[in-house]
Amino acid sequence: MSEKTSTHPGAARRASTAGQPTDLRNVVLVGHSGSGKTTLVEALALASGAVNRAGRVEDGGCLSDYDDIEHRQQRSVQLSLVPVDWGGIKINILDTPGYADFVGELRAGLRAADAALFVVSAADGVAGATRMVWDECAAVGMPRALVITHLEASRADFDAMTEHCRAAFGGDDPDAVLPLHLPLYGTPGADGHAPVHGLIGLLSQRVYDYSSGERTERAPTADELPRIEAARARLIEGIIAESEDESLMDRYLGGEEMDIKTLTRDLETAVARGTFHPVLAAAPAPEGARHGLGTLELLELITGGFPTPVEREAPAVTSPDGAPREALSCDPDGPLAAEVVKTSSDPYVGRISLVRVFSGTLRPDETVHVSGHGLEDRGHEDHDVDERVGALSAPFGKQQRPLPQAIAGDLACVAKLTRAETGDTLSDKDNPLLMEPWTMPDPLLPVAIQAHSKADEDKLSQGLARLVAEDPTMRLEHHQDTHQVVLWCLGEAHVDVALERLRTRYGVQVDTVAHKVSLRETFAASSAGRGRHVKQSGGHGQFAICAIEVEPLPGGSGIEFVDKVVGGAVPRQFIPSVEKGVRAQAARGVAAGYPLVDIRVTLLDGKAHSVDSSDAAFQTAGALALREAAGDVRIDLLEPVSEVSVMVPDEFVGQVMSDLSGRRGRVVGTEQSGAGRTVVRAEVPEIEIDRYAIDLRSLSHGTGRFSRTHLRHEPMPPQLADKWREQAENGG
Repeated sequence: MSEKTSTHPGAARRASTAGQPTDLRNVVLVGHSGSGKTTLVEALALASGAVNRAGRVEDGGCLSDYDDIEHRQQRSVQLSLVPVDWGGIKINILDTPGYADFVGELRAGLRAADAALFVVSAADGVAGATRMVWDECAAVGMPRALVITHLEASRADFDAMTEHCRAAFGGDDPDAVLPLHLPLYGTPGADGHAPVHGLIGLLSQRVYDYSSGERTERAPTADELPRIEAARARLIEGIIAESEDESLMDRYLGGEEMDIKTLTRDLETAVARGTFHPVLAAAPAPEGARHGLGTLELLELITGGFPTPVEREAPAVTSPDGAPREALSCDPDGPLAAEVVKTSSDPYVGRISLVRVFSGTLRPDETVHVSGHGLEDRGHEDHDVDERVGALSAPFGKQQRPLPQAIAGDLACVAKLTRAETGDTLSDKDNPLLMEPWTMPDPLLPVAIQAHSKADEDKLSQGLARLVAEDPTMRLEHHQDTHQVVLWCLGEAHVDVALERLRTRYGVQVDTVAHKVSLRETFAASSAGRGRHVKQSGGHGQFAICAIEVEPLPGGSGIEFVDKVVGGAVPRQFIPSVEKGVRAQAARGVAAGYPLVDIRVTLLDGKAHSVDSSDAAFQTAGALALREAAGDVRIDLLEPVSEVSVMVPDEFVGQVMSDLSGRRGRVVGTEQSGAGRTVVRAEVPEIEIDRYAIDLRSLSHGTGRFSRTHLRHEPMPPQLADKWREQAENGG
């Protein structure tokens, strides 16, 4: 391991390195916004000696929340990495945003980590969205532990919050979620609140006192021993139940005193296997102190109980063409396989890629193969290119510390990979690989944008391309029907950050405009029209007359053109001209300016002139005939309808169904999706769900998810259609 050094917060002179994957721990911090993740990162960096003073979120001086946007918004908006050393182990701490709009950053952190530390505020409780992430981790067997923060708050109650966590995360086995320590309370103040100044270790039966700002250890007093007996017995039974030693429970129930080393070993095994989830406690260090409450215990659990990268199964790999390849192992001498988990831009360095190495060793100045596939629907082109790796570094706040190499299991930043995007695979150029992508949420909130000025318009395309390359939870759409540039995001905060990054990083100022939904027009009944285009002005004239019949067709039929001209009334060479004119007018619309669809146009008759008839004249006549036919019949507006699938906890099903009905939706069914969750399926007009990503979050307290798939266009209710026509006439 490298020598640990520390100066001012955010300044570590040398980057941590690891000699073997077993010397690494990768842990991601998960929790709702305001739970104390960033403050905990600072406390762990201080306790490990990485810094001499903890930064403050309010000052923008934290190791993980250092971006100007984060400082202005006073919340995390991106994944950040803070490496620290403890006991000869390099710990890569991944801090994730807690706000739902940035769940893509959270998913990237889960991909890069080997274990998760769920941060729960003793003052605020467990958010529904946090439970959802817990279930995701459980589904893939990721080891998890919990840390209860904000114990210094006046309304904090460690015991009550522990029981809350057991109920929320224990599922069928609440004894798989148990505290390793009990808080040691001081003398209550005038407000009746007793401060927490120490911890009582349930396994060690030792008291760890932090009241001096350093951890001191002593034996429990006679008054403290009875308090821990029941909690200790329950913890030992929980550990033994999850251990691999089937005889251990019999020995324990038989009255045999359990050796502390045996219990600790079984605890670490159960945690690493993801079957036992210890609960710890934490509070920030007083000003000038080195150790915050519980920070040393956390570092000991991470290094001793969390799995090494060797114990994690690597993502499946194929060749770029999809051919299966041999499973990877975490071997520094194996084939190179690394993944870009985050992409960002630095005004001085350029593009920086945060990479997790799963196999092999990544070295500076070597040429690697970059494969990116499977995100075409989000504005990312497939690419397979060779690129030269620039300098390797490890982030430490705003600084980048040089790294000589990154071995299997480690994380590193790579500079100047011009084509690499988030989710791409880096591999040997002579042995290219492609990793199975991680699940990313679909962006379902559209925002239409336009350049603020001509100068911005010239830079807009490049700025947007860079933005979506960094964040695969965004999708860029150039809508052919509405001619709008639409950026699809996860929520309003996501939109705010995207537009601010466009402005500050790429120098592009944009304006948001109303998002247009792609409507259609169709004939409600059959009609006929006659197009007459006759002009004579002394020179070469224009002459074309055609008669058509228009009849409606079933939805999805498009436009049919039928020729029933007899006797050569319209010369054969001009019949395609009539069709071209009809289709051009249909594309422009005949009532409110929306494309006309689902009709059959039959050319019945017409007239031509031997000299003055032309292709252009018959195109004009065809368009005039369609417009005349539209003037004698009701034109229906067709609106797009989507199939919407909404997954929510059972207690919100009634509210969701009622809300969908209020959006003119038709609920077509419900089905169970695991314990306590229901999927509601409905068909809803797209006009009504433009902002559903925001509304559902509010309705379900952040626990709902939905997907949408375009189904068809169908007639809009007459009263609503009249409003849209009026808006079209007024230029809206």
